[in-house]
Amino acid sequence: MSPTPNRSPRRPLTLAASVAGAVVVALDGTVLTVAQPTLQRDLDASFTQVQWTTTGYLIAVASLLVFAGRLGDRYGHRRLFGLGMLGFGAASAGIALAPGIGWVIGLRVAQGVFGALLQPATLGMLRAAYPPDRLRAPLAVRTAAIGVAAAAGPVLGGALVTELGWRPVFLLHVVPALLFGLLALAAGTPERPRTAVPLDLPGALLLALALAALVHALAALAESTGAGRAAPGLAVAAVAGAAFVRHERRAASPLLPAAVVRPPAIRSALGMLVTASAALHGAVFCCVYLLQDTLGLDPLQSALRSLPLAVLMIAAAPVCAVLLPRAGARRTTTVAALALAAGIAVLYTASGTLTLCAGFALAGAGFGTVMVAATHVVVRHSPVESAGVAGGLQQTALNIGPVLGVAAAALLVAAGSPRAALPALAAVAALGAVLGGALPGRAGGKVPETPAGTHVRTGPGPRPARR
Repeated sequence: MSPTPNRSPRRPLTLAASVAGAVVVALDGTVLTVAQPTLQRDLDASFTQVQWTTTGYLIAVASLLVFAGRLGDRYGHRRLFGLGMLGFGAASAGIALAPGIGWVIGLRVAQGVFGALLQPATLGMLRAAYPPDRLRAPLAVRTAAIGVAAAAGPVLGGALVTELGWRPVFLLHVVPALLFGLLALAAGTPERPRTAVPLDLPGALLLALALAALVHALAALAESTGAGRAAPGLAVAAVAGAAFVRHERRAASPLLPAAVVRPPAIRSALGMLVTASAALHGAVFCCVYLLQDTLGLDPLQSALRSLPLAVLMIAAAPVCAVLLPRAGARRTTTVAALALAAGIAVLYTASGTLTLCAGFALAGAGFGTVMVAATHVVVRHSPVESAGVAGGLQQTALNIGPVLGVAAAALLVAAGSPRAALPALAAVAALGAVLGGALPGRAGGKVPETPAGTHVRTGPGPRPARR
């Protein structure tokens, strides 16, 4: 975790911390889904209250990710990661001891705040520790670990809930969160701030309001399958978003530096993350009803048929790391997006075990490849001084996409059937192939390395003299 990105003696520890942070967050989300019905009965909570254990977390984390990334750029990613992990672990322990549903909701919001601190730092630390041409392998390891957590979470959570109840589920990640948090804060190498750019607090507040309102509206849309409850949130999101764009254009030191948001490759990569995660999570939402209600399978049979999704997502990560230097990001992501779309299309027509498994396998391979390749583009093509902001944007895309996909799927299912919604979601996945055209090809060139501590001009001001 040295401040010199090309000569870091702590790369293995940095990679381990990045993986641990990503796994803790991924595992938390998957086990909560399994525990919710038991939690509802045990705490005598309403369905709406239980939904807020997820919605409150999503609003907190999505609204703060980019600002948390900027804090990491200014004060050090390792420091923000350590604080985020310690807070996340403490909030998890608190949930396990919560006396009522109100405490659970409040502590889930606190988890979202600390999760927002640690998630951009997991990518910012990698960008600072590894040179751009060596980022593929650590990003592949990180993505594969997320896939393992996503696959193991429901099984592990289900076993714990069945045998011990819902409370031990939240103790799963307390020890690793506290351990890696303490290690990050106790590391001997001091971290220097990488940028002296002032914090854009008005921009952060406007962006937080826009994202929080958007997530709340989309969650309401998915829950009520109607536009009435979502309309006010969408209106607030639109107004706050427009105000944020206007403010950023005039700010001397904007929250989103031009070096991060202006390159077409980064914008397209973020768009691919949104479309791919929306398509996949929307399709999974539909397939739960398709497998159990339409095809009459029980939950275990459904889980076994969807297992190739997680397996191929894990396998795709290291394969993508090999493909990227040979085929380039453009070709890799385009083919992967089409594979994801094809997998969802196969699920639309599938009824037997083999075709269902094939559809899930294609979708997992496509999504895992898009996730590694698009993340690689975002992190590699961003200046090291803005690695936290880039990580925040990447995490924001992966938080907004699933909420958007599930909301769209819920509306489509309500209007027709689970199977009828899948072609629209396949089209959303195919849109990623179009966005992939703006990514660099095989000869994309090397990204110049900016020394840590160098100031990057992000707003209006005099241009440096040419040498």
